[in-house]
Amino acid sequence: MDVLNIVPVASAGGAMAFAIALVAIVLIMLFKCVVVVPQRSAFIVERLGRYSETLEAGMHFLVPFIDRVAYRHSLKEQAIDVAPQSCITKDNIAVDVDGVLYLQVMDPAKASYGIGNYLFATTQLAQTTMRSEMGKLDLDRSFEERTNINAAIVSAVDKASDPWGVKVTRYEIKNITPPRSIRDAMEKQMRAEREKRAMIAESEGERQSKINRADGEKQEAIAHSEGERARRVNEAEGRAREILLVAEAQAEGIRRVAEAIDAPGGLASVNMQLAQEYLKQFGEMAKTNNTMIIPSNLADVAGVLKACTTIVKNG
Repeated sequence: MDVLNIVPVASAGGAMAFAIALVAIVLIMLFKCVVVVPQRSAFIVERLGRYSETLEAGMHFLVPFIDRVAYRHSLKEQAIDVAPQSCITKDNIAVDVDGVLYLQVMDPAKASYGIGNYLFATTQLAQTTMRSEMGKLDLDRSFEERTNINAAIVSAVDKASDPWGVKVTRYEIKNITPPRSIRDAMEKQMRAEREKRAMIAESEGERQSKINRADGEKQEAIAHSEGERARRVNEAEGRAREILLVAEAQAEGIRRVAEAIDAPGGLASVNMQLAQEYLKQFGEMAKTNNTMIIPSNLADVAGVLKACTTIVKNG
C-alpha cells in the first residue's frame, strides 16, 4: 500500500518539473523572438547566417533559433578623437597634429558588411590624409590654412567611406604642436615683431606729436599776427579819429573866435586878452630867470598889440 502511494507522488513531481521547464523554454523563445530597437538605432538581422533585414526603432518579432541580431548601429552623429600624429611640413619640420572626426552611419547594412570596423578605418584614413595635406604647406601657413586642411580631409575621407555606408560630416584640427626649438624660435620672432610694431607705433606717435605741436605753433603765430594787425589797425583808426576830432575841435574853436571878433566889442576883448597874456609871460620870465629883459621903449608894447590885432582881423 505504501509503495502504491509513493509512485503517484513521484509522477506528480516529474510532471511539475516538466511544466516548469516548458514554461522556461517558452519564455526564452519569447525573449528571443521580441526585439525592441531604440530611437536613432538600427539592428541588422541575419537568418541562418545571411543578411535578412534592417530593423528600425520599435518592437519587432524574430523567428526563434533562425533569426538573430548580428549588428547594432547608432544612427546618431559620432565624434571620434583622432590621436596625435607626426607630420612633416613642406619646410621639413616635424609637428604633432591631432583632431576630431565627426561621422554618421547612413546605411547600416553597408556599415556591417562593407568593412570590418568603419571607426578604425575612417580614423586611419583621416590621419594619412592629414599627413599628406600638412606636407603641402610650410609651418607658418599650416596655422593659417586650418579651414582648408579640414575641408580637404573631409572630402577625402567622405569619398572613401561612401561604400561603407558612412557619411563624414566634418573634421576639426585641435592642436598643431611644433618641436620645442621651433616654438622658441617662433616666440623670439613674435617678440621681435611685437617690439618692431611698438617702435613703429612710438615713432608714429612722436611724429604726429611733432606735427601737432608745429601746427599749434603755426596757428598760434597766425593768431598773434592777426591780433597784432587788428591792434595796429585799431590804434591807427583811433589816432586818425583823434586827429580828426582835434582838427574839428580846433576848426570849431577858430570859427567861434572869428564870430566873437566880428561881434560888437570883440576886437577890444581880443586886445585885452593879448595884453594880459603879454604881461603874464613877462611875469613868468621874472620868476624863472635872474635876469629879465624888458623893452627899451614901453611904447613898443602898444605896437605889438596893434600888430597882433591887425593879424587877427586879417585872419
